[in-house]
Amino acid sequence: MLFMNWFVFYVDHSFHLHLDVHGIYPRTFSGLQGVVFSPFLHGDLNHIASNTLPLFILTTALIYFYREVSLKVLVYGILLSGLITWVIGRASYHIGASSLIYVLVSFIFFKGLRTQYYRLMALSFTVVLLYGSMIWYVFPQPEIVGESSISWEGHLAGLLTGFVFAMQFKTPDYVEDIQFDWEKPDFDPSTDPFMKRFDEKGNFVNPPKPEELDVVDEEVLSEPIKYVYFFKENKGENQ
Repeated sequence: MLFMNWFVFYVDHSFHLHLDVHGIYPRTFSGLQGVVFSPFLHGDLNHIASNTLPLFILTTALIYFYREVSLKVLVYGILLSGLITWVIGRASYHIGASSLIYVLVSFIFFKGLRTQYYRLMALSFTVVLLYGSMIWYVFPQPEIVGESSISWEGHLAGLLTGFVFAMQFKTPDYVEDIQFDWEKPDFDPSTDPFMKRFDEKGNFVNPPKPEELDVVDEEVLSEPIKYVYFFKENKGENQ
């Protein structure tokens, strides 16, 4: 995807094709083509450079942690966020992968919170730490956005799309693998041989001496150890 972005940018600016006219132009029939094309179109080098690293990091995280739905999030995210931008956007060409970036940020954040799995929640808070300031760019105030050319409508569309996907797309239940019996929910300490060696105060009680053994529960006691000796005669000359 990054290769396509840079390839289109190189061709567009090398041959002066002005491909930005194929971006999203709200509420016009011809502007619908931008729903598909706009994520691959960028205005200048600074525009595409600022989108490259977040797109790489977030797409990698999406595919690694949410592989089952990653393709749906990418494809449907481009289409739905583009359609919302086409509906609510200003009468101008809207281009760039920023909408998709907001889809990924929103989806990873809200989905991680919904799973309540500590690794995915940590991923959510990492995304907030890295890209939390992006929330200000979904508002139309020029003094916050900084430049009137920034498509806050596309950012808002991406944020809403990611939230909807996080609520709708099903992902596997992430639970830790149970390695020991005591980790199971139905574990009963009173039936465990090791736990029986503790008294009411929680102190460990040593097993009685062999001559004092009183077999009450065979489960607690192990089989007696049998030793077998083999004698081997040494017939060496120096022995």
